[in-house]
Amino acid sequence: MKKSISSILLITMIILTKGTIHAQDQLIKPEIEEKIDSLLALMTLEEKAGQLNQHNGSWDFTGPVPEDNEYAEARARLLKNGGVGSLLNVVGADATYEAQKLAVENSRLGIPLIFGFDVIHGFKTIFPIPLAEASSWDVDAVQKSARVAAIEASAAGINWTFAPMVDVGRDARWGRVMEGSGEDPYLGSQMAVARVNGFQTSDLSDPSSIMATAKHFAGYGFSESGRDYNTVDVGINTLLNIILPPFEAAAKAGVGTFMNSFNDLNGIPANGDTYLQREILKEDWGFNGFIISDWGSIRQMINHGYSKDLRQSAYHAITSGNDMDMESEAYQMHLVELVESGEVDIEMVDEAVRRVLRMKFLLGLFDDPYKYSDEDREDRLIYNDENRAAARDVAKRSIVLLKNESELLPLSKETKQIAVIGHLANDKDSPLGNWRGRGESNSAVSLLEGIRNAVGSDVEVTYAEGYTMSETNGSFSSPLNFPKDDGAGFEEAINNAKEADVVIMVVGEKALQSGEGRSQVDISLKGRQLELFKEISAVNDNVVTVLMAGRPIIEPELYEGATTLLNTWHLGSEAGNAIADVVFGDYNPSGKLPMSIPRDVGQIPIYYNFRSPGRPSPGPGDAGSVFWSQYNDMDNSPQFIFGYGLSYTEFEYSNFEVSAETMTMSETVEVSVDVTNTGSVAGEEVVQFYIKDHFATAMRPVKELKGFEKVMLNPGETKSITFMVDWETLAYYAADEQFKAEPGMFSLMVGTNSNDLMITDLELTR
Repeated sequence: MKKSISSILLITMIILTKGTIHAQDQLIKPEIEEKIDSLLALMTLEEKAGQLNQHNGSWDFTGPVPEDNEYAEARARLLKNGGVGSLLNVVGADATYEAQKLAVENSRLGIPLIFGFDVIHGFKTIFPIPLAEASSWDVDAVQKSARVAAIEASAAGINWTFAPMVDVGRDARWGRVMEGSGEDPYLGSQMAVARVNGFQTSDLSDPSSIMATAKHFAGYGFSESGRDYNTVDVGINTLLNIILPPFEAAAKAGVGTFMNSFNDLNGIPANGDTYLQREILKEDWGFNGFIISDWGSIRQMINHGYSKDLRQSAYHAITSGNDMDMESEAYQMHLVELVESGEVDIEMVDEAVRRVLRMKFLLGLFDDPYKYSDEDREDRLIYNDENRAAARDVAKRSIVLLKNESELLPLSKETKQIAVIGHLANDKDSPLGNWRGRGESNSAVSLLEGIRNAVGSDVEVTYAEGYTMSETNGSFSSPLNFPKDDGAGFEEAINNAKEADVVIMVVGEKALQSGEGRSQVDISLKGRQLELFKEISAVNDNVVTVLMAGRPIIEPELYEGATTLLNTWHLGSEAGNAIADVVFGDYNPSGKLPMSIPRDVGQIPIYYNFRSPGRPSPGPGDAGSVFWSQYNDMDNSPQFIFGYGLSYTEFEYSNFEVSAETMTMSETVEVSVDVTNTGSVAGEEVVQFYIKDHFATAMRPVKELKGFEKVMLNPGETKSITFMVDWETLAYYAADEQFKAEPGMFSLMVGTNSNDLMITDLELTR
């Protein structure tokens, strides 16, 4: 995808009209740039190339280099010679100290290392998976999660995380939806900013701050067929309006690094894409941090058929703007010769090195290379009571109440007998989810433990496994195989259900059924879970169904058969206690879905902000017609819509008003609505604001989220919620790739989810 000079000028004008990226500007400090100039003047070409290499920690740095490990010996020599700019997966205050010492005290210039690690949703205290946190629609809670993770990781020597993942995901078959914030670019942007702020704070030199990474740039969530690492083919409209906004939001928030995606975008591998890296990110958005490839992805340009060999891969990557190479060894082996041969301009290398050194200076590593390697902080700050309390708080906010038809929830703690059923109910590992950092296996509070912790000794809590699942989660790099379930546990589970006042049945998926490399064509309940659910429902009318998973699960019979249903995702270290908080009403659920839940895999991709087809429904006089955009065998709508979630109380919307019926490009109008808690208990409501552009030079979605506010209301209390609308609220990247608002009619919509909305109109004029 190549861009003309006129197009570049247009987008430059757009950026100027949208305002400068202040947080990125703040990464440029004249005194640091002068120091970088001086250091660059001292560096040899080999030392410059070394700063652009990131390697995996290949041995225990607290002991000697293994003499029989040629790989480790070679890496040790590179460290001593200034041939490595960053290490990943070296964890612990002691280990990072020794690795840093090896580089700083042996290399000629003593340039410190950055230590990277995948701190995705917690370090050792594990928080809900990011998709679950997005369900909270609570930016403060999400920022708190990232803040605690940064405090713990920094105490263990880590100063760089490869998070947040800000890929928009519309396909639940893609395993990595668990790592993102769902299907909407606006919600995803808010979550991205919250996580960047939590990881980095306002001062990267603070020893409790760690550098964040916006990934995967770009389009990874649109991999064809939902298959990981697959090709991506999207139009420029979708790229600019759906895929890129969360990345731009992260850049504006001052994120220190970007990571490329594994996929190609319209035929160009992402880490060889000049348009993405140089033109959009570095030039148009004014990004001043550095770009790192994903694991081995520069080498993988050979597999793409884009590079003939590793040398050409190195050429494509550095010239297109990729600054650091993660584990491909392309720069290590070929960058020097590419410069010496004249194929790569030394200025390109200097620019990349400058970006890496800039972030090292901003982290304060040149002042104290060992500042993150503090064993006292490591002992005090990791997995303590305060952090686990924070994890519990975020977890309960992430739970979505999908059904409560008979108002069975919340349960009374005076219930005489509760039957807890399901393998996952007593699973202390799956709640940790995938990408669990340094979380210890089987360390989570199980749902069974949470229920027992919540009730007194007078309440009898029985447990039966019922269905069976895999004995262990296997390993990160191997597929998860499930044993055949012979139904041996059914009888005990059914008998327990018959005798109980209430049943809490847990179904879903194991931790490693979702995540990287865990794409599935069938995302229904595995094994005999659904069969047991039907058996239990037949013998007890009071069944609370808990769905525990890393992605939206497709299971219509479960959703239609359950009368009471909680979607809890994978909630982390305090999962069981958080679920019990909601089950017994100590916390009123307030989560809303960040992804639509399909009725069938054949509907995928399914999302609320679709563009209207030419035949959206039968026309006048076409009753019974089949010639419109529909499935002949299923409804078009999802099982549960984006933004949906119930509460133990009721909220009433009234007095929906807009301050003016027309607005010019230079004006701002207010959209207000009163929200009243008409129920008997206090609760939080997520008030959602959407717009629709009726006619535009490029087709617009039927609705777009443009704001939300989470508000706490006591019984009978009313609060007025206001959203401000200016030209930017109504703007988009049009067919000419210019960010603009076009005069015309807009619908403004406010409500409790993406379907149940109050609507008024606004005309935008010049």
